[in-house]
Amino acid sequence: MSHTILLVQPNQRPETRTYSDYESLNECLEGICKIFEEHLKRLHPHDPSITYDISQLFEFIDQLTDLSCLVFQKAFGTYSPHNKDWLKEKIYHMLRKQAGK
Repeated sequence: MSHTILLVQPNQRPETRTYSDYESLNECLEGICKIFEEHLKRLHPHDPSITYDISQLFEFIDQLTDLSCLVFQKAFGTYSPHNKDWLKEKIYHMLRKQAGK
């Protein structure tokens, strides 16, 4: 369990910057998926269920002006920064694990 801070900037406007904190990296990764799912619900408000594949999720991530996280490193007492590519790799592994592959 490593405290994780997610930093999101959807577009070029600085006032769109937000952050969320999570008790673990896994919760943060699930939070990113939830952000995408909420985005899809806004695009398709009348669809009873929403499905997507990982390529759509990664395309959404790539379109964000900034998405990064800070993961607490207990051994050093500091936070390590990570970028979109690192997050996409971690999401990929998390989803594969959830799918049982």
